[in-house]
Amino acid sequence: MTAGERRLAERLEQKLDDDYMLWYDVPIGPKQTHPDFVVIHPRRGILILETKDWRLDTVQEATKQAWTLTVEGRPKVVINPAAQARHCAIQVVNALERDSQLIQSEGPHQGKLSFPWGSGVVFTNITRKQFEDSELNRAVDEHLVICKDEMLESVDAEAFQQRLWNMFPHAFGKAISVPQLERVRWIMFPQVRVPVQGSLLPDDADDLPDIMRVMDLQQEQLARSLGDGHRVIHGVAGSGKTMILGYRAEHLAKSSSAKPILVLCYNEPLAVKMNAWFTAKGLADRVHARNFHKWCRQQLVAYGQTLPTQGAGMFDQMVEFVIRGVDRQQIPSGQYQAVLVDEGHDFQPEWLKLVTQMVDPETNSLLILYDSAQSIYGKSKARGFSFRSVGIQASGRTTILKINYRNTKQILQIANRVAAEFLQPDAQDDDGVPLVQPISCGRDGQEPLIVRLPTYKDEPAKIAELLAAAHQEGHAWGDMAILCRDHESMNQCAVALAHRKLPYRVRHRSGDFDPLADTIKVMTMHASKGLEFPVVAIAGVGQMPREGEEPADEAKLFYVAATRATQKLVLTVAGTGAFASALDAAPE
Repeated sequence: MTAGERRLAERLEQKLDDDYMLWYDVPIGPKQTHPDFVVIHPRRGILILETKDWRLDTVQEATKQAWTLTVEGRPKVVINPAAQARHCAIQVVNALERDSQLIQSEGPHQGKLSFPWGSGVVFTNITRKQFEDSELNRAVDEHLVICKDEMLESVDAEAFQQRLWNMFPHAFGKAISVPQLERVRWIMFPQVRVPVQGSLLPDDADDLPDIMRVMDLQQEQLARSLGDGHRVIHGVAGSGKTMILGYRAEHLAKSSSAKPILVLCYNEPLAVKMNAWFTAKGLADRVHARNFHKWCRQQLVAYGQTLPTQGAGMFDQMVEFVIRGVDRQQIPSGQYQAVLVDEGHDFQPEWLKLVTQMVDPETNSLLILYDSAQSIYGKSKARGFSFRSVGIQASGRTTILKINYRNTKQILQIANRVAAEFLQPDAQDDDGVPLVQPISCGRDGQEPLIVRLPTYKDEPAKIAELLAAAHQEGHAWGDMAILCRDHESMNQCAVALAHRKLPYRVRHRSGDFDPLADTIKVMTMHASKGLEFPVVAIAGVGQMPREGEEPADEAKLFYVAATRATQKLVLTVAGTGAFASALDAAPE
């Protein structure tokens, strides 16, 4: 920010009420223009502000079309700042008026926005008297201007707000509703759109979608304001961690650094989905999304290191060989402009120490996303270390996201009915690894369908029948997933789907998952982590927790599986395991 922009930002924060929303230097609209400030108020409308730190003695000439300034002793012609702000506002308005839910449906202003909009200029170094005496009001209407002496710290808040609203040509219409506000943000700020399942690119088609999902304001503020250095986000399932990571990677990819950005996760299907997303965005050459062990193998091959032999312990050896190669400087550190780790709770401490060394010291950009409640691979034994102990210097730069936006409150209640006993929040300082209990955003939906069956062998056929019915209700095949505890269950479900001639793909190993295919995804509960589907069926709940397994680990596994569903959850239960009994408990 310039000094004047900083001063205006402080006044906007000080003088405006909490229901105002402010953006600074954020690209907006289809042409991604950069106004200095965007102000939105639910009852007032949308205001675009340009800020100019010009002094009166630098202005040579001013007309309604252009201003001539003295810059470093030479004349420079620029567009009239009021025209600049209005041009930007009109681009936004034209984009918003394409949406039938944001315009007046009848009357003399049919087809126009259903709420006011305006634009104006803030001269941070020109007083109102100077503005009038120099006749700058011939070039810019007086009511479209805020001057230096009208944005002092001592100015009355009501008077300051009135200056802003004088910039609106008309005051009309009703307040902007919450659904309308989300549509406004979806259109104005494409970066905050939540990708719809089956569509990895933002929807830029002529036909706007009926439902526009966007980050909530906390998520957007966090995504936009992530600074340099090491950062940790502790977020519950469905809180938008992966979405924030994608925004951050896209933002960093626009820098001039010659080094790529590395995105790591544990699960191969999640890495495939993220890689497809970055490819669709045209960022695959700048952003490398990999699952951790694939990245390790690529490092060994690229730098001529020995590969482990096939067999038990191969993956552990692979990691050990990379660590050894980095220690011996046979594999270089600092290879990446930034490293972003999704599902960091699945990473062993030594893995985190390794990837931390891959960050270029000049950028020092590291982001770790964490949720201990979804730690399903380490038998709950990896927790208890500090981030500082593995080289992550994030003290004072951690954020906790507690609200679950992915799941309906009914789905979250079912997940908690089984797992809540094992997901009690614990207190940690910001260098530790806390366990955070989710809070529902309150979105209503269907009650999960719990189907009791005589035997375990009856489950696959029933699931196939229910998914066929869901397709008749309008759900695409690619919106569905069947999550199983083991590979044998997956095979049985595949047989049942084939019998009904339903399109499906079983994810047995790396390379079997295609996020864009219009097929029912059949996979293990473990492999589903990090993904989401509108319709999820879970088989074998009546046999959980399995004999010989820790109940806490099995409960977390069920929790992960259940929270993959965004709209419809089906549970088939044959057996009398502890989880079957928990499902019989009265809802909270």
